[in-house]
Amino acid sequence: MHDEMEIMDKLIADMEAGIYEPDDKLPSENDLARLFKVPRMTARKAYEKLQDLGYVYSRQGKGSFVRDQHQRIPLLFSGNESFSRKMIHMGYDYQSRNIFCDPIEYNHKVYKALEAQPEEKVYRIGRLRLIDNRPIAIHTSYVAESMFPDIGRTGRDITSMFDFYRGKGYTGFESMKTLLSVTYPGRKERELLACTSLIPLLVVETGCLDSQTNKPLEYTRIMYRSDYFTYEL
Repeated sequence: MHDEMEIMDKLIADMEAGIYEPDDKLPSENDLARLFKVPRMTARKAYEKLQDLGYVYSRQGKGSFVRDQHQRIPLLFSGNESFSRKMIHMGYDYQSRNIFCDPIEYNHKVYKALEAQPEEKVYRIGRLRLIDNRPIAIHTSYVAESMFPDIGRTGRDITSMFDFYRGKGYTGFESMKTLLSVTYPGRKERELLACTSLIPLLVVETGCLDSQTNKPLEYTRIMYRSDYFTYEL
């Protein structure tokens, strides 16, 4: 493990110093093994971990190459425009796929944010966000059936909550307090986001209010792949 970390630290330092530019070919496993006087398998494991962390990518039969760390998506935390529109306006090849719509069991935090009564139904609507056909985020919105009586029937077709709200006559939106945290993906998140357990996820918990009535429209939990974004608060 110590030898793997030494190789990784050296390669990361060289990338950050500009010795290796994006898409440059990195030393072969054999070259690293000779340089660090370690078995080739140790060099291979170091490259595998660097790939898991998003520093390098591999081409079969060609070797390992530097991944561009600067081609990241700026993430703006504002409540008056949908994530979908932000991505489209920035020119990304963007898709949003609805992955579930179902009622949840009582959750104090969610119900409190929505000002919902314990006996009311609350639904969660999940969307998988993709850029260039790569999954980058999971958005889960929680909405009260009392606000949107048809949500159980129409929720499975929603790919943009803001478009859904506009279709219901809501035109102005404000954000609730935003909470940020970091976690690592579980099995389900790894499958949906096509990532390894080493890629941290930025978790954003917030909500959306109707700006005219100040009524909560949704409570939101979003999980972003940290290796695809830069963050502007």
